[in-house]
Amino acid sequence: MFRAISNKLASVFRTLTFQSSLQPQAYDRSLLVLVFTLMGVGLVIVASASMPEGIALSDDPFRFLKRHLIYIILCLFILAVVVSIPITRWHKYTPLILLFSTLALFSVLLIGTEVNGSLRWLRFGPLNIQPSEFAKLSVVLFISSYLLRRQKEVIDTIKGFIKPLAILALLALLLLLQPDLGSTVVIVVIMMGMLFIANARMISFVGIAVALLSVIILLIVTSPYRMARVFGFLDPWADPFGRSYQLTQSLMAFGRGGWFGEGLGNSVQKLEYLPEAHTDFIMAILAEELGFIGVSIVIILEFILVYKAFSIGRRALQQNIVFAGYVAIGIAIWFAFQTAVNIGAASGVAPTKGLTLPLISYGGSSLITIAIAVGLVLRIDFETRLSSAQVRITKKVKKKKSKPKNVPSDLSSRVSNNDSANVSDNVSSHVLDTESDKAIDNTFSKVSKNIPDNASSNDLKVE
Repeated sequence: MFRAISNKLASVFRTLTFQSSLQPQAYDRSLLVLVFTLMGVGLVIVASASMPEGIALSDDPFRFLKRHLIYIILCLFILAVVVSIPITRWHKYTPLILLFSTLALFSVLLIGTEVNGSLRWLRFGPLNIQPSEFAKLSVVLFISSYLLRRQKEVIDTIKGFIKPLAILALLALLLLLQPDLGSTVVIVVIMMGMLFIANARMISFVGIAVALLSVIILLIVTSPYRMARVFGFLDPWADPFGRSYQLTQSLMAFGRGGWFGEGLGNSVQKLEYLPEAHTDFIMAILAEELGFIGVSIVIILEFILVYKAFSIGRRALQQNIVFAGYVAIGIAIWFAFQTAVNIGAASGVAPTKGLTLPLISYGGSSLITIAIAVGLVLRIDFETRLSSAQVRITKKVKKKKSKPKNVPSDLSSRVSNNDSANVSDNVSSHVLDTESDKAIDNTFSKVSKNIPDNASSNDLKVE
């Protein structure tokens, strides 16, 4: 009985393996597995890091785990819906998406909910929505649409740079009024990275990059709390219980983790020592519980996610699917920069900023927007593979038209031999007919010479 069941499972596995190896995939399955893996890791780490916070707020250690699980289930439904929508539809409604994002950022300033001194959330019953996360996605779509229409202008003139800067300036102003410098920097990096990929003029690119960097430095210098963060980043141990408290607690978590960590659930820093342990500084808890090995695995998985998005965008551009290609590349830039800033802030490599770790940190708005972005990348991959398959089918059809289908080579040789034989028979018969005609003419001429001119018909005798 057991042997029969094992043989049946083995045959099914072989069948699936052969089908997957022979038939082309409609999308990158490894990308989907990678996304699910990161979501699973995030679910486990959020559950571990948020227990003390849940107990302190509502005597429920799984308070944030339940919410995070609901967000993940919602993200799976959103992912399935986004994958079924053609990219042309997203291109068509890009201005509308950008308009809604701008209106949402504006409404935050009017009816937003203040948390920790910042107006960043819109409350809809039990849900808190952060419009700045959706603004990142709308910027990716807008720049991709702009490059589809104005890429030559971006390459040739500086005017191609200035037009998207007007939209960027409006979004940056609304974000800075919240205030949210982290999301502003992410939007700037996304735009500049996509313009650089589009082969923009290097002189224009460097000039505008320097100007934007100067504006960011000016914003930091003119804000006391931002300057405190910068000084705390430069020398965290100068004031470990003041401006650098969050960073020093995060560094202690990294130090306690060592190579293999203290074990899942055994973190000390999450016990009300490290603020925002399940959101912005979740990497510190992961480092303390899973160690250097766990951190390295998560970084590698995030890097593979970024690499796959870049590769899909590059293949789309090679097949002249311009809008989809730039969308995938913009999403890759977004994920790469946000991952680098989050890990850098937790490890003391970069100043502290309120940016989540993609697919790992707790946060409904961040998870939903990243799920939409992943769905777009999967859809772009599907359409790119479909386009390349159509090109291959067209080439095969052209080759088949040039040679008759299912005609053996010996049959064609027989046909050619029969044709040549028929031609030779016709030629030989024509030659024989011509020779016989000549012979008859000669005989007639000889006979006619022997007949006198005054002979009558009676004088002619037939022998």
